[in-house]
Amino acid sequence: MAAPYPDDLSFIGQQRARIAIDFSLGMDLQGYNLYVMGEAALGRFTLVKDKLTAHSKTRKTPLEWLYVNNFDDHREPIAICLASGESKIFSDDIDSLIDEIIDTFPAAFDNPGYQRKKKSIDTAFNTKYDHAIDSVEEKALTQDVVLFEDNGVISFAPLVKGKQLDETEFAALSDELRQHFFALIAGLEDDLNEALIELPRWKRESSEKLRELKRATAEQAIKPLLKELEHKYATQIGILKYLKELRKELIDAVLEWLADESEDKNEDLDKKAMLADYFAPNLIVGFKEGDPAPVVYEPNPTFGNVFGKVEYSSQQGSVVTSYRSIQAGALHKANGGYLIMDAEKVMANPQVWDGLKLSLKARHIKNDLPAQESSLGGSFTLRPQLIPLDVKIVLLGSRDLYYLMQEYDDEFNEFFRVLADFEYFIPDSDKFRYQFITRVQEHVNKNLKSDLTQEAMAKLLYFSYRQAEHQSKLSARFADVLELVNEAHYYTRQDECDMIEAHHIDEALDGKQYRTGQISENMLDDIKEGHTLIDTQGQAVGKVNGLTVLHIGDTSFGSPARITATVYAGSDGVLDIEREAELGKAIHSKGVMLLTGYLGNKYAQEFTLSLSANIAIEQSYGFIDGDSASLAELCALISAITSFPINQSLALTGSINQHGEVQAIGGVNEKIEGFFKLCKIRGLTGSQGVIIPKSNRVNLVLNPEVCQAVELGKFHIYAVATVDEALEILMDRKAGELSEKGMYAEDTVNYAALERLSCIADIVNGSDDE
Repeated sequence: MAAPYPDDLSFIGQQRARIAIDFSLGMDLQGYNLYVMGEAALGRFTLVKDKLTAHSKTRKTPLEWLYVNNFDDHREPIAICLASGESKIFSDDIDSLIDEIIDTFPAAFDNPGYQRKKKSIDTAFNTKYDHAIDSVEEKALTQDVVLFEDNGVISFAPLVKGKQLDETEFAALSDELRQHFFALIAGLEDDLNEALIELPRWKRESSEKLRELKRATAEQAIKPLLKELEHKYATQIGILKYLKELRKELIDAVLEWLADESEDKNEDLDKKAMLADYFAPNLIVGFKEGDPAPVVYEPNPTFGNVFGKVEYSSQQGSVVTSYRSIQAGALHKANGGYLIMDAEKVMANPQVWDGLKLSLKARHIKNDLPAQESSLGGSFTLRPQLIPLDVKIVLLGSRDLYYLMQEYDDEFNEFFRVLADFEYFIPDSDKFRYQFITRVQEHVNKNLKSDLTQEAMAKLLYFSYRQAEHQSKLSARFADVLELVNEAHYYTRQDECDMIEAHHIDEALDGKQYRTGQISENMLDDIKEGHTLIDTQGQAVGKVNGLTVLHIGDTSFGSPARITATVYAGSDGVLDIEREAELGKAIHSKGVMLLTGYLGNKYAQEFTLSLSANIAIEQSYGFIDGDSASLAELCALISAITSFPINQSLALTGSINQHGEVQAIGGVNEKIEGFFKLCKIRGLTGSQGVIIPKSNRVNLVLNPEVCQAVELGKFHIYAVATVDEALEILMDRKAGELSEKGMYAEDTVNYAALERLSCIADIVNGSDDE
């Protein structure tokens, strides 16, 4: 029987996420988009990209989309879809058509037939004009006045004895004779105006006939050029309709731009650009025949990058655009395939998220500009025809964001019905260890051109266990393993070795620790120099060494911290100084509040719990969160109540509940190693060690140095399940068990605590009585 899920050595683990991804890809119904949940470095992107790439090969090549000019309304470009590869052919055909038109015009107007008809129109106009002028000229000669034309201006001059007079000769005539000629010329000018009153109509008729001649000539020359294209695209209704509308627009363009001879070749180039801007299609997205469905990752999902944008240019102080300025967005490029985006970046821009939901709901790519981008004054804007949307959206995001969107956006589940949850850990098994080793080996051989020893591979496996903080689980952050291998290869090259060996892995770990360890070393220096008070020997009342872990950037390290408690008669209860100073956050404050519940449940069954106590994490100047210090705080408090000293050679960590059970905490390895480092600097005495919750034993994956010290008895690790167990180790005395009579044995911790609390209650109540 075949296995239900075939093994895939290209990726380790994450079976639950694999099944979810396959389910989403197999569901073609609307709304089955995918939300991939998990931390970075878990391999989310790699697995999703590999799955989508493999699945895309089973789907047919998507349609191509282009925009053409809408000659009826330039604000609304028309979208046309074509099969893969056809858009490029169509664009080339239109480009060739433009070249042919430029070659044809204005040469077509040199045709003898056109020139003959044009001359006939000009002759008809000139005949009417000459006839009108001749009639006036004949009348003028009968009155001894001559008509002449100079630079297109018609004038009259007197004749005396057959001679035309110039201005000087005319001025020498008598006043009576000059007045006579003035009267004659005025009358002749009126006659001329009357004869030429129809001149504008003649000119208009001549121009109209000339335009009709040019249009007919242009149409006759363009018709065979378009007829071939119309026949070629007879089955493409959208293109055929565009070509039919193109005929009239091409004729108008020829009459406007190409009717006159060009003297400069550069003018042809400019005219081609103008024709292309008006007639050439704008290819939005194209494919080659046989291409798989697209898999697109958009790293910066702004509105323009996702939905496309319209570019603008400035002309004579105005902002203008055209259908050729429409740019494709990620949805256009991924249409018919898959689009991957980071959820945090998408949700950070409400307009992108709202636009994405609207596009998925309407199944069209939203293309109207956001409010802040469309406020361009009175500029020319576009409303392109909507393109149908068929895309599978994959969002990569965090766990918190997923549940936040589920709670606050009712439409989120409608569009993202499939969740791929990436696990933090990989179960430890022969299968997954084999995949781990295989993947590391492939990376080293392929990318580093090297190899590694078995000891080095064992070191890498141990590193993965440490990353997972578990003895039977590997970390799912495989990227961290590859990063360590890459850094180890650096030291391999430094040593001029052919293989990555175990000590190279150690050098890489030590190198990173040294590069990022300045803060931790500074904190240790402060302890060594006495600036920060931490004891690793002796005994003290009300003082205990707590274990903390600090996360700074991509590094984590443990650091001990002194926790102190004081107790005195009063009724203020247990006061958390960190909370009062507004440095303690909610979880830490909760841990301190549990102390009162423990004290009341453990000791105050026969009397009122009345005390005043202060608890503080000394020399802490930043925010504190987490309840892993609650066990240490309780032990310091009980020490202060009983006046029993605590062994300062020990440090402890763990959280508690009100019944005194010690609960697991995080960062146990870093905490232990942080205290060990301090003890090592001061000198290991053989009595030093740490106390941890018993449930954290499975999380112990300590570095070899600590393990060796424990084996030699120079350092100790105690695992406790209850508060009483921790107290017995810290105070080196019995905690005490409650007898059948409800009493604790004398000289036990619990007896001393009960007596002291009872005494404080009597003091407080006695004061009230008085």
